[in-house]
Amino acid sequence: MARQLRIHVSCRDDRGLLATVAQCLYELDGALGDATFALLGEQAELTCVCAVPDGLDEGVLRQALRDLPGLADGEITVRPFRLGHSHAQSGRATHIVRVSGQDRPGLVAQLAEGFSELGANVVRFDSDQDEARKGAEYWMRFEVWIPKGREDVVLAHCANTAEAIGLSFWSGVAST
Repeated sequence: MARQLRIHVSCRDDRGLLATVAQCLYELDGALGDATFALLGEQAELTCVCAVPDGLDEGVLRQALRDLPGLADGEITVRPFRLGHSHAQSGRATHIVRVSGQDRPGLVAQLAEGFSELGANVVRFDSDQDEARKGAEYWMRFEVWIPKGREDVVLAHCANTAEAIGLSFWSGVAST
């Protein structure tokens, strides 16, 4: 019998980090489920749901991760994952929306509120800021579930919001 754990690792970025953590989980008979890995500046962040054997103690798993190269000073949390690990219908992205332009306060909130108000669900969000260039260029990528029949309304609202504040907008259908 397996149980689900939520694992979060935060540490200085290093090549091979994802492979090293995934190999460690595999060697402990863990099976990765949903996972996200990203760099936030020079910091790497991995969050995942992992099915592990009932007999595997959370402390043993945490220590095995801490013993990996580059993770001794990292932040590692291992906790039971109590919610369902299968996605609801609104947890699968139907569309991808990209917006870019001049950074300004409230930008993400303004776009995310529009999705919510129109019944869409943001499934994943990524952003990147380039402060090296004049005017701090900002890029956002939303993966969004949009209810059938609402696609035109939601995407038009997002495009109008972005364009009204001088941002470029692109959308497409997410691959399934």
